[in-house]
Order: sequence, then C-alpha cells, then structure tokens
Amino acid sequence: MFYKNSNTLQAKTMQTKKKKIRIKTKIFIPSVFILAVLFITYFFPRQGSFKYNFNEGRPWQYGLLTAPFDFPIYKPVAQLKAEQDSILDFYEPYFVVDEEISKSALAEFDADANLNARLSELAPEYKLYVREKLNEVYDNGIMRSDDYDRIYKSHTQALRIKSGNMAESRKVESFFTIRSAYEKVLNDVPPGIDDNILKVANINEYIQENVLYDAVTSEKAKNEFIQQVDISHGMVQRGQRIIDQGEIVGPQTYNILSSLKRVTEEQSGGTTRNNWMLLGQFMLILFMLGSFYTFLLYFRPIEYRNRKHVVFMVLLISSFVLLTAITVRFELFNIYIIPYAIVTILIRTFIDSRTALFSSLTTIIISALMVPFPFEFIVIQIAVSMVSIFILKELTERSQLIKSSFFILVTYILVYIGLELYQEGNIKEIDWVMLVFFLINFIFIMFSYTLVYMVEKSFGFISGVSLVELSNINKPLLKELSEKAPGTFQHSLQVSNLAMAAAAKLGANASLIRTGALYHDIGKMVNPPFFTENQMAGMNPHAGLPFEESARIIINHVKDGQKIAQKYNVPQQIIDFIMTHHGTSMPKYFYISWKNANPGKEANEADFRYPGPNPFSKETAIMMMADAVEASSRSLSEYSEESLRNLVNKIIDSQVAEGYFKLAPITFKDIQTVKDVFVEKLATMYHSRIVYPELKQP
Repeated sequence: MFYKNSNTLQAKTMQTKKKKIRIKTKIFIPSVFILAVLFITYFFPRQGSFKYNFNEGRPWQYGLLTAPFDFPIYKPVAQLKAEQDSILDFYEPYFVVDEEISKSALAEFDADANLNARLSELAPEYKLYVREKLNEVYDNGIMRSDDYDRIYKSHTQALRIKSGNMAESRKVESFFTIRSAYEKVLNDVPPGIDDNILKVANINEYIQENVLYDAVTSEKAKNEFIQQVDISHGMVQRGQRIIDQGEIVGPQTYNILSSLKRVTEEQSGGTTRNNWMLLGQFMLILFMLGSFYTFLLYFRPIEYRNRKHVVFMVLLISSFVLLTAITVRFELFNIYIIPYAIVTILIRTFIDSRTALFSSLTTIIISALMVPFPFEFIVIQIAVSMVSIFILKELTERSQLIKSSFFILVTYILVYIGLELYQEGNIKEIDWVMLVFFLINFIFIMFSYTLVYMVEKSFGFISGVSLVELSNINKPLLKELSEKAPGTFQHSLQVSNLAMAAAAKLGANASLIRTGALYHDIGKMVNPPFFTENQMAGMNPHAGLPFEESARIIINHVKDGQKIAQKYNVPQQIIDFIMTHHGTSMPKYFYISWKNANPGKEANEADFRYPGPNPFSKETAIMMMADAVEASSRSLSEYSEESLRNLVNKIIDSQVAEGYFKLAPITFKDIQTVKDVFVEKLATMYHSRIVYPELKQP
C-alpha cells in the first residue's frame, strides 16, 4: 500500500515538474533563437550589396553591363597613395615658440646668479656672457632632437613657425637642439673667459626646448595638402558600355567596376535605404534560424528540450557567422581560412549527424549572404560539410580527427578545381594561392581537438574520445576497484559486455553504456565483503546483522558510488548510470527475510528501497536490465537456453511490471530485443566445455 501511494505521489510530482519544465522550455528556447537573430542582424555588414563579383584578369560572368548613372573613375589605391606621398615631400610641419619657457629659464638663471654659491662666485663678466648667450640661443629657438633629425631628413629640410594667424618658413639648420645650444655657449667664449669654469657652472640646466610641435595645425595642414591630389581621373556617363559577358576584366575595366561598386555602396548609406536593407537582413536571418528551430521542434524533440544542446548549437552557429561578418567587413583575410567544418565536427561529435548537417547548412547560407562569390562558397562548404559527416562517424581517437582533416583538405582542393574548370574551361585560370588558404584551414581543423575538450568542460558533454579514456581499465579508479573488489570488477565487465551487445542492436550509444557499466558499482569499494561476488567460501559479514542494517549497507553503495565518482571528476553522464542501475527497486533478499522474520508486521519500505531515480534514457534502461540479469545468472544450477530465457524473462518482466522504465524512451519491441540478446550472450558466456581425456599409462 505504501509503495502504491509512494508511486502515485512520485508520478504527480513528476507530472508537475514536467509541466514546469515544458513551460520554461517554451519560453527559453524561442528566446535563445530570437536573441541569436538580433545579435547576428546587429553585426551583419551594412554596406550596399554590389550584385556583381569580379576579379582582374578573369572573364566577366554576367551579361552586358552599362553605367546606371554618372560616376567618377577613382584612382587605384596604390596610385593614389604614390601621388599623395609625392606631394607630401613638400609638406612642412608647424611649430610654435613658447616665450614663457625662455623667460622662466632666464629668471631662474638670474636668481641663481645671486643666491646659488655655484654661480654667485663667478666673475661678473662670466655671468654677463652666459646671459647674453642664453638670450641668443632662445631667440634662434631650441627644439627637440627627434624633431630636428626628422625634419633634417625630409625633402624640404624646413618647418613653419606659427605666430597668430601667420606662419613663417624656416630652415631647420637655423634652430638649436639642447646639445648644440650648450656647445654654442662653450664654443663662442671670448678671450679671458675659461670654458672649464663654465662647464662646472652647469649651464645646461637653463637650456630647454622652446620650439614645440603643433600637432593640431600640422595635421590640418597635412590633410589640406593631401586633398590637393584628385582622387579620380575621368568620368563614366550614364548608359556608357562597361563590359559584356565573356570579356576579360582588364586593369582599366577593373578600375571602373571597382569605382561603380564603391559609389553603389556609398549611395546605399541613406537612412531610408539602410532601414529597408536592415529589414531584409533581419527577415533572411529569421527565416534561416527559424528553419533550424522548426527542424529541432518537429524532428529532434529531445534535443529541442535539452537547453544545453540548444544553447551550444545556436552559440556555435552565431560565432561562425559573426567571425564571417567581421572578416568581410574589415577584410582581415580570405574567407576560406575560416574552418566552417568545425561546426559539423562538434555537433556531429556531441549530438547527431542530421542535426550537424542542418546546422552547417544554416551557418553556410547565412554566411553566404556576406561573402563574395556566394555560389562558389555554398558549393564548396556544403561539400566539405557532407564529407565531414561521412568520415567522422564517431570521434573515439585523435587520429580520426587528423584523418578527417586530410579528407576535408582534399575535398576543398578537388571541389575548387572542379568549379574553376567548369566555369573557366581552362586550368591556367586556377588561382593556386587558394590552396594555401585551404592548407591554413586544414591546420585549424586539426587543432579542433582542443575545442572538443573545451566544449566538454563548458557544456558538460562527453565525447567518444573521453569515453574511451574513461573505460581504460588502467585508470586509477577502475584499477582500485579491481584490487579492492575483484568480484565486483568482473561483474562490471560482464555487465558491460551484455549491455554493449544490446545497445548495438537498438542503435543506442554503445560506448557510453560500456563506460557506465564499468563504473556503475564503484560504490562497493567502501564495503566489498558485504557483496556476494567478493565473498570467500564460508564468509558472510551479514551474519548477525539486523536485516535493516544489511539492507542499508547494500543500498548505500549507490550513494557511495556517486560520492567517489564526483571526487574523481567522473562526468555526470556516467554518474547517471551509478544512480539509476537499481532505480527505486528493493534488495528483496533482505526485505523478504525481514517479512518472514516478522510475520504480521508492516516493514518501513523506505529502509529497503534504493534512492533512485529510475532510468530515464535508453542506455540507463539497458544498464538496469543487464545488471540484474548478470547478477541473477550466477545463481543458476544449469545454463541451458530454456533456463536462461526463463531467468531473463522473469527479471525483466518484473522490472517492467514495477514501472521502472516509464521514464525511459524504450518500447516493448526494444525490450524483447534486449531479452533475445541477453539470452544469446549468456548462452555464449556459460557454454559447456569438452572434457579432455586423460592419458592412460601402459
């Protein structure tokens, strides 16, 4: 009665919890997609789209092009810069004379000449000479040595001294630096004055720069100088023929097309046009991400309800689209350096292939709206995405990622060459520099293994590589289990074999269930002798213990296992197997023994029930069945197919009747398949061996 009430209460609690989760999911998941749409739209390039793509020396792929309006022919960047550099040879920077500096320096000298012992002891003629020379060098002007050297090396060797609204051009040789001014004072001494005495007087303390660089005026004058160079040469009239299909884009035509593109993009900067452009970008991005949202909603409902998975996928798509937008806007590097295949690899590794392909298509199509030559971009990237999915079926070794990287590189090269031959019909038109970009892309993909590790730690995922590493029986935790509880270790190995075979039949994650099986009983290391598989003949530590205490020790191996796993940083996906492999079942041996010893009394079932939860995935459900069947199979007196099938049916049917698999996505057909696999595997494990004849002695 208590168990039924407990089940009813648990069911109601689960229903309430599920309802809350559904409500939160209905709000959270759409919000993530809406934020992604707004984020991508915000960073999308705003310049007007020139609908033609062209390269110098390549044929024009479109029809006849005539000028849609009058526009200037802008000079090429290299030519314009050369002309600007040429005119800047005659540019003279602006300086100002700070009179306060000279007044302050001379006043300080006069004060020290009367009060400072070092100067006051000098003869009057020395003081008079120094003061006259200080006036002279300050009148000529003292400037920083860096400014002096820079102007001296210029074409004009001159600068302009600004005074009010006027500016006077002067040669740089007419100015002093601090060093040359000091040398001037010492070198011009008249007869009767000892320069050694002047050196001791530290005259350099009163020599400071009073000719200072005027950055604002200089920059303004420099810009005015540059503006004297005309940025264009000639005009193209509206309706004038520019180029026709099949014609080669020569240097002059390329310059005209570049000028038309520049003017088109500049004219698109108006507020009204920009708003319409922004709306169009928003609609396209909304449609693409909305399609991905719909795919998850109807075809991947489990992934749709998994918030971590949704955030991971949307964040990955947004990151690569943002990287594309920044690259295109600032022209950082060639777009084919960006390793878009990483989107496919990561989602294929942690989720599934169809979701990986759909997310890659979403990323590629949104990015294609920004890149030059979008048709070629889409063809190449889709081909690479498909190859990534075919090659990387499951990431269980680092070498698989390197192998996939090589196949991706070959795909890039072959598809690119095929496109060029198809479009140009001439192998000489292939741009071999593109192979360098593909090679850089290949290097980035090879090092994406680091990303796999980072994603695992950030989102709590677990990859095939991590599962292989965890299932290594030389891992410290498994090694400790084999030493402290060898019987339990052997039981775990047998359970993993059973569960893996069933998982392979049902299309479940065999690597995950194998690793979970190896760790599911690590809690038994705390009290190994209390479990039958670790007991020696004639040894039973339960003898003399109350049945409740024995049950508590047995039940606690689940909680102990959880604590040990957390201490060793075992992933949560493996801890789930530890918590669910008994569900909310009972150690019936001690429960029934208590009932038999206490007839007419009601047992407190909480003392005889595992904490759970019950299995909630196909893998944990298979694990629960495999654990119970393997443990019970050891008690059989004979191992015929009939006895094994009866045992398997009895145990699993009992678990189904108790409702332990209600939360797991497993069908009756799946359960029957599991039964058949278990019978087949157990029959193989316990098959009888031939008796070898003994050698008879003559």
